[in-house]
Amino acid sequence: MIINYFKIAWRNLLKNRFYSLINCTGLMVGLSVGILILLWVQDELSYDRFHEKSDVIYKLENRVGTGSSQQIWTTTVAPIAEFAKREVPGVKDAVRITRDGVFTLFKYNGKVFNESFSAYTDPSLFSVFDFNLIQGNKSKPFPDNHSVVLTETTAKRYFGNEDPIGKVILANNNENFTVSGVIRDIPQNSEFKGDMFFPIALFFDKMYVDRKDGRNSDNDFVQFNYLTYLQLQPGKSTADLAVKLRNIHLRNKPDDTDLTYLLQPLADTHLYHSDGSDGGIETVRMFVIIALLILTIACINYVNLSTARAILRSKEVSMRKIVGAAKSQLFVQFLIETVLVFSLVTAFALCLMYAILPVFNQISGKLLVLDFTNYSIWKVVGFTIFGTLVASSIYPALLLSSFEPLRALKGKVSGKINEAIFRKTLVVVQFAVSVILVAGTFIIGSQLDYIRSKELGYDKTHVLSFYMQDMGKHYEAVKAELLKESGVTGITRANSNIINLAGMTGDNSWDGKETGETMMLRTLAIDKDFVSFFKMQLMDGAGFTGSVSDSSHFILNETAVKAARIKDPIGKKFRLWNKTGTIIGVVKDFHYGSMKQIIEPAIFFYEPNQMNRIFIKTTGRDADKVIASAGRLWKQYNADYIFQYAFLDDSFNDLYKTEQQTGLLFNIFAGIAIFISCLGLFGLAAYTAQTRTREIGVRKVLGSSVAGIVELLAKDFIKLVLIGVFIAVPIAWYAMSKWLQDFAYRVEIQWWIFVVSGFLALIVALVTVSFQSIKAALMNPVKSLKSE
Repeated sequence: MIINYFKIAWRNLLKNRFYSLINCTGLMVGLSVGILILLWVQDELSYDRFHEKSDVIYKLENRVGTGSSQQIWTTTVAPIAEFAKREVPGVKDAVRITRDGVFTLFKYNGKVFNESFSAYTDPSLFSVFDFNLIQGNKSKPFPDNHSVVLTETTAKRYFGNEDPIGKVILANNNENFTVSGVIRDIPQNSEFKGDMFFPIALFFDKMYVDRKDGRNSDNDFVQFNYLTYLQLQPGKSTADLAVKLRNIHLRNKPDDTDLTYLLQPLADTHLYHSDGSDGGIETVRMFVIIALLILTIACINYVNLSTARAILRSKEVSMRKIVGAAKSQLFVQFLIETVLVFSLVTAFALCLMYAILPVFNQISGKLLVLDFTNYSIWKVVGFTIFGTLVASSIYPALLLSSFEPLRALKGKVSGKINEAIFRKTLVVVQFAVSVILVAGTFIIGSQLDYIRSKELGYDKTHVLSFYMQDMGKHYEAVKAELLKESGVTGITRANSNIINLAGMTGDNSWDGKETGETMMLRTLAIDKDFVSFFKMQLMDGAGFTGSVSDSSHFILNETAVKAARIKDPIGKKFRLWNKTGTIIGVVKDFHYGSMKQIIEPAIFFYEPNQMNRIFIKTTGRDADKVIASAGRLWKQYNADYIFQYAFLDDSFNDLYKTEQQTGLLFNIFAGIAIFISCLGLFGLAAYTAQTRTREIGVRKVLGSSVAGIVELLAKDFIKLVLIGVFIAVPIAWYAMSKWLQDFAYRVEIQWWIFVVSGFLALIVALVTVSFQSIKAALMNPVKSLKSE
């Protein structure tokens, strides 16, 4: 009997090729795109969950500062990890990692390597986390301070097929390191990045050698340079641990009264901030909703066409019931028809997924792989297909199997639910979803345009930048040589990139500072040309002159002056770290970070020995010549290093890479949603025209025009689309308002966005319906009247 059901299902598919094609195409596109989005979501949710002890590993962070300048620092001080292990019950182990690279140039057997992903860590990294050594001693990964552990890919780059253990590589042309271990490549779904791991004891030796202030890795509670992870005993209260850690810190550095320790579960570090606020989880939720909406639209298409065509199969069902077919048998038959459709659709959907996966990875920035030996892949694919199958098959099968034979033979097939109303509701839902996605694309695009066009407070156009390394010792000679190029209009230097200032401190004071108050300041060492080079505006005072006296001068931004409540700041005393100086200028606020953050207090100081990043202003037309000239000078002073540079415009765009990816994906998903919706609308319009063929013929004979018949067939669908638009507007406004809240500086949602979105949906629906309506209206009325 089951075989017979499949035969009947196959015949029905072939008999109704047009509707079968529409159903299969909508389901195929919906399934393939929905599964890809859910795989992306799964990848985001799986970050660092592959560690066996992930449920008892916590990242240690700090909340610092008071008032409006309060910050969360993702790194902390070096000693706290050792103190935690010794003095805090419940802390089983600790791991520290720092990326302040001492070594970047490596050589082996005549080959030169420039590494940017080296890290310095405790040996416990390989016992707390599941970065298991496949070669080497897990209990002692670093036999001495001149050992190094490599990833598999890095070992392959250096040594090919040779056994890497015991091989010696030369670092920075002056120190040898012996390979003591090899680990598997760190998975992409991990916050940890690294190709080479050195013992952190080596970093401490380099950092604290010849220190005259007595600081070392056991007592330095000033430098917050270390990612720190604690492995806890199960069931320990993180709130109690945080208090104990703060008490230890204050015992060693009593003036840090503004500091609080935060412990964040390892599995949450990718998508949440340590204070519990949302990070990337908002985007994940949005993509889950989009995937479900696209799958819902695909299901609606199937349900709509299946129920709409129910009347055409009513006589078949009635005859089967009259000759003895039970309702359960008919239900199984129609369910098998859907299973057959889904089997075909799934096969094509998987092929389509393989085809578009490289493009999807490129757009989303992922490296997803359809590895069907992976259980997690089957879990996403299986649940998605099964859920879609159930959602799209149960109602049509129940409807078709529940017809009353005598009523169905007379063409009366409506049951407890009015199927026409049900289908109209589904069409409204489809286009409401489409309008929400279209409005979302407009708003995301507007925000990204706003970011790109907003006045930043400085001029970044055609500016080339890179770290000078040994060139920095010869800055004046390099500057003079570059200024000879016709394409160079200016040169300056600093100790960080103006696009995203890295330095921050709370170690400062001024007249009027209250007890217990801490102002967190962004810090930047700049030379005398910096302010004029970037066309920044001095609101008061003057800039640096390059004289020796500038070492005791400071320039503050407007926000710092306001936060410190300094009136008439020029000439006032200010202390930064261990240096007390005079405020000589106030610069107008400018954006030196992402617009997701408000402009923070900032201070600029003059320290030529720290300024190792060069900025070169080009005319734009001659940029290639300038790059070539800079490259030649680079080779002159840094012969073994790769010349790496970036234009500030590109660095600025990188700040919003995630938002740009989100915007592009939103555009694509909105297009897919509209395509699937229109596909279903096209099928329904064709069905409507088919069921009203005789009516159309009669109207034409009685004098109706083509336009009148098109209006007759199209107006009901257009009404449904308009209802969908009105439903979509408040939902889209709410959803995008939530998304925009992530930005400190954002656009206002304009009413015209919803008008344009609704108008586009209306036009697309009108074109879709009109195509079938015009085709029906142009049919020969004689043929129409002969049809049954």
